Amino acid sequence: MENRAQWGSRVGFLLAAMGSAIGLGNIWRFPAVAYESGGGAFIVPYLFALLTAGIPILILEYTIGHKYRGSAPKSLGRVSKGFEWIGWWQVTIAFVISTYYSVIIAWAIMYSYYSINLTWGDDPTSFFVGDFLNLADPGVFGGFVPKILLPLLIVWVITLGVLSKGVKKGIEVANKIFIPTLVVLFVIIVIRAVTLEGAADGLSSFFTPDWSRIGDAEVWVAAYGQIFFSLSIAFAIMITYASYLPKKSDITNNAFITGFANSSFEVLAGIGVFAAVGFMAFTYNTSVTDLAAEKGVGGIGLAFMVFPEIVSQIPVLPGLFGFLFFASLVLAGLSSLISITETYVAAVSEKFNISRVKSVVFGGGLAALISLAYATQGGLNLLDTVDHFINNFGIALSGLFQVVALAWFARGLKSYQSHANSVSDIALGAWWRISLGVITPIVLGYMMLQNLNDRISEAYAGYPMDFLFNFGWLVAIGAILVGALMSVKKWPNNELDFDEDDKEGLS
Repeated sequence: MENRAQWGSRVGFLLAAMGSAIGLGNIWRFPAVAYESGGGAFIVPYLFALLTAGIPILILEYTIGHKYRGSAPKSLGRVSKGFEWIGWWQVTIAFVISTYYSVIIAWAIMYSYYSINLTWGDDPTSFFVGDFLNLADPGVFGGFVPKILLPLLIVWVITLGVLSKGVKKGIEVANKIFIPTLVVLFVIIVIRAVTLEGAADGLSSFFTPDWSRIGDAEVWVAAYGQIFFSLSIAFAIMITYASYLPKKSDITNNAFITGFANSSFEVLAGIGVFAAVGFMAFTYNTSVTDLAAEKGVGGIGLAFMVFPEIVSQIPVLPGLFGFLFFASLVLAGLSSLISITETYVAAVSEKFNISRVKSVVFGGGLAALISLAYATQGGLNLLDTVDHFINNFGIALSGLFQVVALAWFARGLKSYQSHANSVSDIALGAWWRISLGVITPIVLGYMMLQNLNDRISEAYAGYPMDFLFNFGWLVAIGAILVGALMSVKKWPNNELDFDEDDKEGLS
């Protein structure tokens, strides 16, 4: 029998799950998507997507991990040996994401320091692109940027150090520090933001519903996309974390708590961002609408170009406000990076039958080495391209394959429902099977066709086609090929063999 590590407490698991879900994208992606998709009216498709895709997939992944007691490749392989490659595909996606996610955290570390003296000056955009990144043309890597390289190494030392300590003493302890601290910092930021002049106008722009958009199919797709990308589903994290749950764990309740906690943080981020944007509009004597159109309210640009400009205008202790904001990015990023890296640390350790420490050194060390490419002068262009393709043709597509495999081919939804209900207070009903078997595949399929059409009809962000092919399409396709190749190797000691009667022993 296997001896699986376990969380020290339910709180530890929930904080770790929230830490993986509450990442950098929650802070700058949700405000933009909500604002551009009908403001307050967006809450309707957003909640519908949360209840028909987000939480149902969380429950599914928690159930798979809890029932089959393994990393994503092992757990999916135990469902059917033909599904193992999907797990490895998701693990590879997580690996790719970790290589550039770490660099954004390194930027945030430096900007926490820059906030003290408002080092970015009167033109934060030029400072970020020129003085800080020394940005080169697409396809040109140039030399290393020392001010990024050093904090990047610090990020990896922290991440791999935490992971080497294991689940209970490493991941759980780190998240018990990171997540409460993150929430406290962000609440302070939001309170300060809403007390600034013009904040009310920003919040009005954010929450005022445009009901004419409610029938727009693109808005509903955007809602599903936001839920899908923000909950850390379909790239192996939640299956891996759930495999460490004790035998008696409330699966559905944990999923609801994780889902609603993540959404609450996203709304909080939206309040903070638009209160600050409202203040900026007031300072420049313009409207929030015009300012949002000019500056943008989402993406990396919001955090590292627009927000520093806002910070510089704050009348009292602007440096402290900036430090708290970028420190919150560091905490959110580290908690997510630890979760992302754990997926391939666990999978490699199990597949190759090596110790956790060796897996951390091998898997994490390789990711750290590759991440150095993003610390060059061409790092931002590389990051933007890889992120776009691995998200749109990696996470969403692997999620579609996973749901279809489990719901349609394995026909296992009733079995998973029974397993979840046997340990949970909230019983699952037909809505859960309909959501996973019908609604989610249709929406994800539509998203894939839409994304494919967009990329075929025009080059992403105006980058050269050869650059997009080499670092966009090849990365996304390569993740699939790596997943297929990893599934060829046999597991040690026939570990894919799984007897339903053995699952208590595996706990």
